Amino acid sequence: MTELTQADRAAFAADARAMLAAARSSSMRHFRRPFAVEAKEDESPVTVADRETEAAIRAEITRRFPGHGILGEEYGTDRLDAEFLWLVDPIDGTKSFISGHPMWGTLLALLHRGAPVVGLVDAPALGELAWGGPGLGAWLARPPAPDRALRLRTDVAPEAVFIAINEMQRILTHQPEALDALLAEGRYQRATADCYSYVQLAAGWIDGLVDYGLQPFDYLPVLPIVEAAGGVMTDWAGGPLGLQGDGRIVAGSPTVHARLLAVLAPFV
Repeated sequence: MTELTQADRAAFAADARAMLAAARSSSMRHFRRPFAVEAKEDESPVTVADRETEAAIRAEITRRFPGHGILGEEYGTDRLDAEFLWLVDPIDGTKSFISGHPMWGTLLALLHRGAPVVGLVDAPALGELAWGGPGLGAWLARPPAPDRALRLRTDVAPEAVFIAINEMQRILTHQPEALDALLAEGRYQRATADCYSYVQLAAGWIDGLVDYGLQPFDYLPVLPIVEAAGGVMTDWAGGPLGLQGDGRIVAGSPTVHARLLAVLAPFV
């Protein structure tokens, strides 16, 4: 396929939204209801909702785009070298899901030759969908209201910024000095979790975000949304994000992102 047109990107975004809508019942029929929780090899939890949701999305991808590849959290890779690659995280925030907390989400992204086309964060328990990509803008859908544009705020003084720290426990365990440095930055610091923090960033409700221990299906779906909203998102060293990475992420407006990179530089 030649380079994607604007119409191609819009069509893929519409298909992605439809696929998430089709899979939404797979997670919501289990939310706040009894189900078994298993532990993976890394001790992270997994449930029938994770597996059913990913299976539903993969089935939609295969039906609509049989030549595309898929990388998913629960069922691994299929044609990883395909021109088009979908990334699926069925329940980003399984701990939130099993505890009845509504801030979990289903993540979906499409890459074309390794570059993001569209990324989506579906938050079924909140009734919200954030989506965006190059040439598409960044948007928050909350039906029946029209989609509204997302934009990072850029007018906050450095000493007044609100910084979210995802996976704070992991950072405390593995790089406690980095956590101490982050906790000294800005006006507010808050321990957060899961994908919705990136929606908060894109919407301008917080100013910076630091994350730790992520996989490509965790960060590549939110990358196009943050960038389309005017933000910068890299690894802790300032490097670009792709399928290979160490899972340490930093994001914010250009000014806040640069400041956080400087804070984290001794710990890279």
